[in-house]
Amino acid sequence: MMTTTHLEHDTFRAALALAARAPSVHNTQPWSWRMGDSTLQLYADPSRQLMHTDPDGRDLILSCGAALHHLRIAARGLGWDSVVHRLPNPDDPDHLAAVEFHAAEPTIAALRLSQAISDRRTDRRRYTSWEVPAAHVSALAAAAAECGVVVRDIEDSWARAQLVHAFERAAWQHTRDFGYGAELSRWSGRHAATVGVPARSAVAATDATTRPFADPGLPQAVLRDTEGADRMLLLATAGDDRLSRLRAGEATSAILLTATMFGMATCPLTEPLEVPATRAEIRDQVIGDSGFPQMIIRIGWAATSSEPLAPTPRRPLDEYVHRL
Repeated sequence: MMTTTHLEHDTFRAALALAARAPSVHNTQPWSWRMGDSTLQLYADPSRQLMHTDPDGRDLILSCGAALHHLRIAARGLGWDSVVHRLPNPDDPDHLAAVEFHAAEPTIAALRLSQAISDRRTDRRRYTSWEVPAAHVSALAAAAAECGVVVRDIEDSWARAQLVHAFERAAWQHTRDFGYGAELSRWSGRHAATVGVPARSAVAATDATTRPFADPGLPQAVLRDTEGADRMLLLATAGDDRLSRLRAGEATSAILLTATMFGMATCPLTEPLEVPATRAEIRDQVIGDSGFPQMIIRIGWAATSSEPLAPTPRRPLDEYVHRL
């Protein structure tokens, strides 16, 4: 039986190392943690904002939300439940969360979800045409709903066509932005070390849903069936403030980890949501003005013949974890 009431220093660091496995825009890892005796404080790091890709900082907050959810799942797997106070300091908008912990025996489900943190990869390759069971989609939507986020399964052919069109328009606009292209090159390919998208994680763009990272070195999947298929899940929130975006990031993590636990391949996508015009188009034409689109997640089944994906790099813990 557990009698400890406070996390030990090494347990904090183990949970934070797993939290850092969260996906972030261009793998910028734009978070900072401050460690107290019994709490962790999450801060956004505005110095890591992508000014051309993410001019309003929405992707940055989503990334931090994913790290927050990863932290909670990691802590639960280590035997600690958490209570989160979101945006606890109105005078400091970069202070995103204060997290308290309480000892609790981990369940089998908690351990499986925690293991999914290490197993998860962003898979940008084509997926097979194997059907995604409706029960899986329902489970993913339920995981997001626990974070207060609505999931739309974009399976209607007209809505899917509108979404793809938004990808195409956003990609076209980005090709005309020299600053965006320079930023993309700086955060991918040969320049990726402890941050960024390395060549081994990027595929050559085959359509507008694949962002053209620099020096793609990941071979495209060879599919044995007629052609690949995937499902697109669109995450939307009732509001579009900082809290809504933080919760959308948490829901992104919840979906990715749940899908990984099912053995599915996943890829978060944000490019058409980074351009105001295409984001407005998606809100109006794809989800009927019923919320604010925050994230698109492609899900499906990877080809069994595909090579396992290597983990993307992460910064050393001491670069973003500090004592209070």
